[in-house]
Amino acid sequence: MSNNRVPINYQVPPFPSLYDPLPTHHKEAHYLYYTTDIWRFTLYWTLVFYGVTHLTVAGCAVLTHFRNWSVIWLVPLLYSVVAGLEGLIAGSIVGLVLGAVYEAGNFRMSTWLPMIWGGVNVMVLIVTSFPMQGGL
Repeated sequence: MSNNRVPINYQVPPFPSLYDPLPTHHKEAHYLYYTTDIWRFTLYWTLVFYGVTHLTVAGCAVLTHFRNWSVIWLVPLLYSVVAGLEGLIAGSIVGLVLGAVYEAGNFRMSTWLPMIWGGVNVMVLIVTSFPMQGGL
């Protein structure tokens, strides 16, 4: 088991808390220790990535179908709702699994890892959106 005990003066860092990962440059690295903190950071990053991705696609749809203004304004609204629901589900599942694994192993998690997992969630969404003969 790792010997990364929670520091006595531990406070949850504010949301992004990204730091320079090069060991020669960073002054203070931020770590997450508890499942709830890991879940929250992963959920926030997943919501950010899903929102940006869905709104980009909605923007493309609006630009290509801009002549039908009576209906096209619903697309960004609908995509935002779908992004929120998908992000909530994916971010919660991945965040809780990551939190359980890190807390069970008594590891500390860098604040960069929830961002990376939010990006992985969006990449899985994009890859699975294409029809494939072999399937996933």
